[in-house]
Amino acid sequence: MLKIGSGAGFSGDRLEPAEILLEHAELDYLVLECLAERTIALAQKEKFHEPEKGFDPHLEVRIRRLLPLLSNQKTRLITNMGAANPEAAAAKIIKIAKELDISCKVAAVTGDDVFQVIETNQLLPNNNPQQVKKENLLSANVYLGVEALLPALETEADIIVTGRAADPSLFLAPQIHHFQWSMHDYEQLGKGTVVGHLLECGAQVSGGYFADPGKKEAADLADIGFPFAEIEEDEVVIKKVKGTGGVINLQTVKEQLLYEVHDPANYFTPDVTADFSKVEVKETGENQVQVTGGKGHERPDKLKVSIGYHAGFIGEGEISYAGANAEARASLAGSILEKRLSDKVPHLRIDYIGMSSLHRTSFGEHAPYEVRVRAAGHSDSEEVAALIGKETEALYTNGPAGGGGARKKITESIGVLSNYISRDQIHSKLMIRSTEDETI
Repeated sequence: MLKIGSGAGFSGDRLEPAEILLEHAELDYLVLECLAERTIALAQKEKFHEPEKGFDPHLEVRIRRLLPLLSNQKTRLITNMGAANPEAAAAKIIKIAKELDISCKVAAVTGDDVFQVIETNQLLPNNNPQQVKKENLLSANVYLGVEALLPALETEADIIVTGRAADPSLFLAPQIHHFQWSMHDYEQLGKGTVVGHLLECGAQVSGGYFADPGKKEAADLADIGFPFAEIEEDEVVIKKVKGTGGVINLQTVKEQLLYEVHDPANYFTPDVTADFSKVEVKETGENQVQVTGGKGHERPDKLKVSIGYHAGFIGEGEISYAGANAEARASLAGSILEKRLSDKVPHLRIDYIGMSSLHRTSFGEHAPYEVRVRAAGHSDSEEVAALIGKETEALYTNGPAGGGGARKKITESIGVLSNYISRDQIHSKLMIRSTEDETI
């Protein structure tokens, strides 16, 4: 039996559930899935300005707390916290291990950065509605599969850190390594991808992003337990540590199985075209669901590439009005902002939070006691985006009575486009670092 736990479903996920998994689940592998299309573009931007950075901003905190447990339990860690700079991430992990006096071997997997290929060949998508220009490109990262990860597993490294790899591949690779599946056994690869897809989003399969009070209950989400899988070649059981919050049942497993899946019979990954249409689930105990079935057929010829680009700036401004006649004063403030900004900011939006920001309509005859006005808009110019906050702040003394709590903000907007690239243009690499200062 192979046991794999999911310790994170995104970069900002909680850390305590991963510690609980290591302490109580007797895992062979812990996977931290912390990367998304936008976050890797931001990481590439950081690396451009600071070459020794570009990995996950929470890497140091996570490694300092998890490394002693990983070492004590002899559990191997697989993570994409390398983001735009897996080699720098590996160096940081080794530095932390030395400070903690823990022996550690780290394998850094690279090759997902295909920016030079995209830039040189101008492989922007044909459907480029934003008309992205070459000079605005920030990053281009291909989704690596298990072929890039398996050599790292064979080194017996304690920690494997990657950049952009397909989420289910992080979980499929240790299954292939453990059971010695052939890379052409698409039936098994399809089954293994089912496991990866169920675990890749962390707590989503154990009640997070599921709960809807009165309709779909999940108890004690404040202490939700993250999932782990007990895997045999022909079946898997999804569980969580006893005593933790949340729930694992048929509903949570079915929802996660179909999450972000357009065609369950043809789920494309770098490793296999998985078929989830014949998967069967069965509750075999409290908070445990047996999963069988799942198939697959030949993998795609091309791999997906996420292309990040500079998409201008978003300017924001907010101010509140409270007390009698708050709605009318807020409406007047909004009209002032419209008049001052609409000719300068083409995509301006005015929201009245607490009154109509969600449904864009009003309910009942009672006027709200407090209304917060929010103005937001997009511009290619940072200077123009800044006008939104400036004009909102100016309402203190140039707008309706009683405005307060003004704030302003400018955020650089990162856009993402998708394209495909031939496999023969991808060349993954492996670098080994250890606390014994061995470099291969």
